[in-house]
Amino acid sequence: MNANPDLTALDKLKTRIQGLRAKTTDNGCTEDEALSAAAKVAELLSRYDLSLTDVEIRDASCERLEYQTHRNKRIPLGDCIGAIANFCDCRVWREKNPTGDARYVFFGLRSDIEAARCLTELIDSAVRFELGRYKTTTDYQRFRHQERHIANASFTLGMIASIADKLTAMKAGRDQANSAGGRDLVVLKSAVVDAELDRLDLKLRTVRGPTRMVSPKAYEAGGDAGASLAIDPHIRKAT
Repeated sequence: MNANPDLTALDKLKTRIQGLRAKTTDNGCTEDEALSAAAKVAELLSRYDLSLTDVEIRDASCERLEYQTHRNKRIPLGDCIGAIANFCDCRVWREKNPTGDARYVFFGLRSDIEAARCLTELIDSAVRFELGRYKTTTDYQRFRHQERHIANASFTLGMIASIADKLTAMKAGRDQANSAGGRDLVVLKSAVVDAELDRLDLKLRTVRGPTRMVSPKAYEAGGDAGASLAIDPHIRKAT
């Protein structure tokens, strides 16, 4: 076994550690035996630069969590949904619900998909709020009535793109910090999630979004709003 065990090796290590952790005085072991087992667990974790979370993550089951859009077509949030899933170490796809409305499905470990949906709700609410605020500005009032639907869409797209860029940069910084610390959990998580996703045998395909007309001024205003949105970096801690 090397310093960065693969999933098969990690399974064996996990089984060994679980056996050692079961050696408690409650299970009939003497105090010396229990202490010896605990010391051995600490030694194994230290030797392979792991934590109990690293070991236990292999046993965690993947789940799906839906975010309903209540729309029957693509919405601007879709341009950010991939960045949200990546930031939260999970996968996402878009599908139709029984009523024909679109929904996004996050797939991964429970804590990750819950963080993804929470972040999606935060961003969706923030975009709606900021768009409402933008509509009260002098710059917006300068648009002619027939131009305002383009201004609305442009502001939203600019804000979504800016938020996606911010999430991507934050994710890269977090991954670099974790990797520098010798705990590349993202690789392990990805392997677990991808293996579970393969078992679902989904027929996923990439769909390109439509070409849109954009107002540069409204798009820039949206970008500024997105850049100023405070996103708690701890909404998704590496576990």
